[in-house]
Amino acid sequence: MTPQIAGAALLGKEGQTAFSIGLGSDPRFKALIADRAWMLELRERRLMTLNLDRKAYAVMLAPTAEGELLVISHAPGDPLLHFVGSVDFAWDIIQYLLTDPHDAMTIVDHKARLVFISPIHEAFFGLKLGEGNGKPVEQVIENTRLHEVVASGKADVGAIQRMRGADRVVSRVPIKRDGRVLGAIGRVMFKGPQQLEAMSRRIRDLEGELEFYKRETETLRARDYGLEAIIGRSPAVQRLRAQIAKVAALEIPVLIRGESGTGKELVAHALHQLSPRRERSMINVNAAALPPNLVESELFGYEPGAFTGADKKGRKGKFEQAEGGTIFLDEIGDMPLDVQAKLLRVLQDRIVERVGGDRARAVDFRLVSATNQDLQLMVEHGNFRLDLFYRISPIVIELPPLRERLDDIPLLVAKFLQDFAYRHARPVANISPEALAELAERPWPGNIRQLQHEIERALVFSDGIMIGVEDLSEKPRRSQTPPSQQAQPKEPRELKEVVAELQNGQIREAIAACGGNKKKAAANLGISRSFLYKRLAEIETKTS
Repeated sequence: MTPQIAGAALLGKEGQTAFSIGLGSDPRFKALIADRAWMLELRERRLMTLNLDRKAYAVMLAPTAEGELLVISHAPGDPLLHFVGSVDFAWDIIQYLLTDPHDAMTIVDHKARLVFISPIHEAFFGLKLGEGNGKPVEQVIENTRLHEVVASGKADVGAIQRMRGADRVVSRVPIKRDGRVLGAIGRVMFKGPQQLEAMSRRIRDLEGELEFYKRETETLRARDYGLEAIIGRSPAVQRLRAQIAKVAALEIPVLIRGESGTGKELVAHALHQLSPRRERSMINVNAAALPPNLVESELFGYEPGAFTGADKKGRKGKFEQAEGGTIFLDEIGDMPLDVQAKLLRVLQDRIVERVGGDRARAVDFRLVSATNQDLQLMVEHGNFRLDLFYRISPIVIELPPLRERLDDIPLLVAKFLQDFAYRHARPVANISPEALAELAERPWPGNIRQLQHEIERALVFSDGIMIGVEDLSEKPRRSQTPPSQQAQPKEPRELKEVVAELQNGQIREAIAACGGNKKKAAANLGISRSFLYKRLAEIETKTS
């Protein structure tokens, strides 16, 4: 007998004992065999527990040609005894697990040799019953890793295994006793072709999404680069780069001024990356997007329980998050006057006081601000504090609009084409000379951001290989002068007035095209809503 078998008994067709060994010869076990009720229960359950001499055993009944075979085995543990003793159909469950056509099983020993393979799996591999037993598992099942699981003792769950041209999800688990690996079990978790195909599609979709977000993340990280992120070779861009290089190392606050879409955030990142604070964080704050009732808590933080809905642990404000680094206040011209006063204190004393708190906290940061508005004009109208204006603008960097650097359009377009191709895993498209010439003729009130949106839109509607003039959006229409007035000489006007008139015309046309939806119109123009509302207010003032 093996160490696991404690005894056996062979019963004839009439129930008499024809042969017995070990505990099968014990008088107490023979008395159980003679008990009709006990034998009826054993025949029904096929697997039962037996307690002798304070030891627990498992008794299995197997029908034979001569009668019935009863095998008494040492139970490996309490869970199995509990399972066998509690479940009347334990034998049927084991039988189902071994033959389940939708969850095939493969078992190997401690030498990674096949000792059992489900009938459905044997048929799948073209094997006869028991034909693979004793062979190294890797010689029978392609791409298996059961031998590696036996060697390492570590489970491998939810892996993809390709077998006979089909992908399957499998789990491989080592079986141990007293820390020693006895073998391993491999199970096919999903076998049905419909389940597998649905799962494969889901995996492909998830992998595609993951790849897209990885590219998107890397693209966003590229925004942290220095001067190389500012594209162009025009004299205006070269002057801009020189200014950034000179100013970046200084601790003096910088105000970046430029129209919407000119790349103010890129300049702020370049200033941070070229500064001694580059190893610390740069915190971006869009003042125009801050909810009015949460401006203070966002900028200065709040203590636990400061207001309804506040985090129980409190929260650091943007200035505390920028400790040792740079804080970038974009659209600072849209900041309310009362917050401007509190911001002035932070800039003067370098301390913040959280909402609901009474303790001042020292902060160390470098300030970079940006606006597309005329802050000096706002100061004159009482909409911006003069003392704050002087605090944020010791150094002012003016960004050129795209119309003043049209020679940079080919380089910018090439960059946008590369970025789009990388994010969406497509080949890099080209653009025809005629399309580039057309782009150079447009006014670009939304500047670089509008150009980027135009290129991305053209890529969507093109063949993905070449952008032609026909792929570009309709050229903005300009107001026509009546023929009766064309011959009349015009009074010379300032360039600023001409540009403003052109922008106002573009804004009217965009709003009309969007059915009065200002949010959509601002997006199409590549400008912020705050700038759009400002221009609309100016238009209404002039027409009233």
